[in-house]
Amino acid sequence: MSILAGARIRHTVVFALSHPAGSDEERDFLDAFAGLAAIDGVEECEVVAEISPKNAYTHAVSMEFADRAAYDAYNGHPDHVGFVQGRWLPEVTDFLEIDLTAPGGGDRPATNPR
Repeated sequence: MSILAGARIRHTVVFALSHPAGSDEERDFLDAFAGLAAIDGVEECEVVAEISPKNAYTHAVSMEFADRAAYDAYNGHPDHVGFVQGRWLPEVTDFLEIDLTAPGGGDRPATNPR
């Protein structure tokens, strides 16, 4: 992964799957997720396994985008939307999504939504 600068965005999701570890279903899901890297605007994509005993997540994905427009285009892309509806919702049991940019580099809400 590159160092975030300017308007770059790093989209990171940690998640747990309903599939047993090492199963064909787990591998198929992770391969399908990694396939989203083919969508225009995704500059880097990494699918990794979680090893910490401090949480119940089993995997993570990080993707990088040049700017908010590329990130928004990815989110609305039919392949991404189809993956979320057809695979993510039925197969992911828990997740945490974090979208990062360099301080002052991206569009942020005017107020903290907490």
